[in-house]
Amino acid sequence: MWFRAALVCAFGGALALAGALLGHTISYDFAAKIGSQSVDNILTILASSMLAVTTFSLTAMVSAYSGATSTITPRAVQLLIDDSTAQNTLATFLGSFLFAIVGIIALSTGLYGETGRVILFLGTIVVILFIVFTLLRWIEHIARFGRVSDTIDRVERAAMAAVDTLAMPVALEVQADRSALRGMVAIFPETVARVTHVDIAVLGQIAEAVDADIHILALPGKLVEPERPLALVSRACEDDRIASIREAFTLSHHRVFDHDPRFGLIVLSEIASRALSPAVNDPGTAIAVIEAGARVLRRIVDHQADVAALPHRVHVPPVHLADLLDDWCRPIGRDGAALVEVGIRLQKALGSLAIHAEGARTLIRRAAQDAAERAKTALTSEADQAAIERTYASYFSQR
Repeated sequence: MWFRAALVCAFGGALALAGALLGHTISYDFAAKIGSQSVDNILTILASSMLAVTTFSLTAMVSAYSGATSTITPRAVQLLIDDSTAQNTLATFLGSFLFAIVGIIALSTGLYGETGRVILFLGTIVVILFIVFTLLRWIEHIARFGRVSDTIDRVERAAMAAVDTLAMPVALEVQADRSALRGMVAIFPETVARVTHVDIAVLGQIAEAVDADIHILALPGKLVEPERPLALVSRACEDDRIASIREAFTLSHHRVFDHDPRFGLIVLSEIASRALSPAVNDPGTAIAVIEAGARVLRRIVDHQADVAALPHRVHVPPVHLADLLDDWCRPIGRDGAALVEVGIRLQKALGSLAIHAEGARTLIRRAAQDAAERAKTALTSEADQAAIERTYASYFSQR
């Protein structure tokens, strides 16, 4: 956020000083007609108003961050911080304030002269037009910025974008046995952290250089420790090669959305769990999360990784649908077990996904059965229990 604001501030300062450098290109006759003497008052008004608007905008953004942290989930705040419209708005207001301040200071020193004031006057008109456009956009944006529905949409879009970056296939069955990888050289991390990105291209170059196969064990989102390997190499390597393999894994103390669709599903389930808590009691939000998660899972099931484009000596493990279902479905099924409308919506979402992904029907049915059993245990009404059973049977009954 600071970089974009600093860039616009630098541009504002440079625009304010442009009159001193380009003033000689303006004739005195034109300068006398343009009415640039009023630029002093305009800049004064601009400086005072932009300082107030900048403070208000920053306060509104911080309030949205605090509201999302306390009422939605802290993991979604990063998506609000990364919002480009909010960053551009804050940078525009701050840059306009700096433009006005630099202009006032330069005018008080007599730096411009009569012709330079014309350049400053024209620059001020451009800045005012840009401020008006930004204000109109900000008014429309702030009306929904940080709201629950807006945050759900942001998390869904982030998860969808992460799916599109996946370079590995999606496993629709149980996890495969890794016993065939025994006897290889293990590459361990130096700290406890989360993997946020794996540079497969660099690993491919290293694999060709050392004439060995590299098996990746830690995908983005995985928590790694010095006792658990990041990757396995089929032969011994020099220390510098091992260090290069380790550096191909970007580690961070926190998970990020960029290459980790599983994290997006986890955050969605956290939003639903918060909405289903007794203090909030908002089943409508949980239903919206179920629908958003169902769309993400459909994208994951339909994802076709370009495995042929991967380096042939780098082996990437698949993303397991069973883990994704557990992270998304189990918390909602647990916390929404006593609400029949949530249970029915979850059964319908899983049933529709099972029809769409016939190869994963067994995994999806297992998740739906677990949610149905939790609901039947928590519901006190026999009619509600029967409704859950009918919905489950309509999608998963044996034919």
